[in-house]
Amino acid sequence: MERKKKNGRKAFVDKRSCVACGCCVKVCPMNAIVIQKGIMAKVDLEKCIGCGKCAKECPASVIEICEVAE
Repeated sequence: MERKKKNGRKAFVDKRSCVACGCCVKVCPMNAIVIQKGIMAKVDLEKCIGCGKCAKECPASVIEICEVAE
């Protein structure tokens, strides 16, 4: 039986607007987010499960959960 590819949800950070506060890092259950070079959050898409906790926690509202083809 052939398996269809499912769409998944992943977090994406608006790098121009991120202030690297680290709030998203603290709430990510998969440890998929790191603060890179002290200037912005970076999401490891391999680890991200698209739960949306980071987006809800972000005080600057710069994280968006988007559908992606896997």
